[in-house]
Order: sequence, then structure tokens, then C-alpha cells
Amino acid sequence: MSTSKAKTPQTMKSATAAKKLGILLSAAPAEFQEGPVSRDELNALQANPPAWLTDLRREGPHPRQVVATKLRVSASGLARGGITGPLTTAEIEDLKAENPEWLEREQATRAKVREEELRLKQQRTKA
Repeated sequence: MSTSKAKTPQTMKSATAAKKLGILLSAAPAEFQEGPVSRDELNALQANPPAWLTDLRREGPHPRQVVATKLRVSASGLARGGITGPLTTAEIEDLKAENPEWLEREQATRAKVREEELRLKQQRTKA
């Protein structure tokens, strides 16, 4: 006869949880940064985000991948444009309004890549 142990909650590093939440870990409250986050805690944060999480998602600073998505460029396109760190929502909006040449070029490149990905996907579907 085997004894059953109580299940331990699945946890992840706070950096992983921050990535799943789409926030910059260094901008999160200390209590979030310091300890592991359980799957239940992550689900609760996603379902009912506290004020700090809502503010971070709205105002930033945002991690590179979120910045890239908001600017409609790739993460490597950001680097080619000289953007290497996180940006706030206001900084992203300023960049959009300024619309520098590198941003236009990277948006066009990403659009072409997406078109090609769609074409290949359709081609695979037909085959």
C-alpha cells in the first residue's frame, strides 16, 4: 500500500511569471520580484489584476517584446533601430508620432515577413 503525499503547488520563478504577464520584472513590486509564483497566483493575477499590474500594463515600462509588438516591429528590428531597453507607453507613442525612418523600414520588413508566413501556411494547407 502506498501513501499519498499532498500535492505541492506548481511554482515558477518571478521572471517567468513576469514574462507570462507581459510586464518588466524590475518594475514590479518587490514582493512579486522576490519569491516564486504559484500557478494559482498567476491565474489569479491574470483573472483579476491588481492596480499595480494594471498600471504597469497600461503605462510601462514595457519589456522589449511588448515594445516590439506595440511598434509592429520585431525585437531584432528594435535593436537595429537603437532601442535596447524598456520603454514606457508615452515613449512608444512619441516614437509612433515621430515615425523615424528606421521604424517605417522595420514595420515594412515585418509586414513582408508576415505576408510570407501566411503564404507558406496557405500553401501547406492546400498540400
